Amino acid sequence: MRVLGVDPGLTRCGVGVVEGVPGRPCTLVAYYVVYTDPGDDLPLRLLHLDRSLTDLVAEHRPDAVAVERVFSQHNVRTVMGTAQASGIAVLAGARAGLPVQTYTPSEVKAAVTGSGQADKAQMTAMVTRLLRLPEPPRPADAADALALAICHIWRGGTRSKLAAAAERARRGGAR
Repeated sequence: MRVLGVDPGLTRCGVGVVEGVPGRPCTLVAYYVVYTDPGDDLPLRLLHLDRSLTDLVAEHRPDAVAVERVFSQHNVRTVMGTAQASGIAVLAGARAGLPVQTYTPSEVKAAVTGSGQADKAQMTAMVTRLLRLPEPPRPADAADALALAICHIWRGGTRSKLAAAAERARRGGAR
């Protein structure tokens, strides 16, 4: 399974592409950070983000997209930009006909480190180790996007299989 993970942000949007299967080590395909200029008008920033994510989905042809779920922050301006970037990421996956799953930061931390309370340094260290990288991915937005992709491979695949089995059972045709 190939997953494109997105750590949404309006100024810096991390994107990571990882391949793997549940319970096995994952492999890095690529990672990026899409930047937008804070001096540009919002519509232009969102358009740049949309085009960049659409191009990356087309280039890497993932099987799924994993996006960090926006959570409440103290700074309303920051959370609004993050929410807008998140919507663009979800749209890029949906437009390509891909399943899109969102994960909270604590879900990603628990999947990657074993603790939902892990800090940025622990997350980056585990992503580096899990993907067997010679050095940590920089900036942290890229490491976070890779963590989202790993989380989806390890948890999302199981979640999707359970949902499909439940749907088959609901229809009365469990196979």
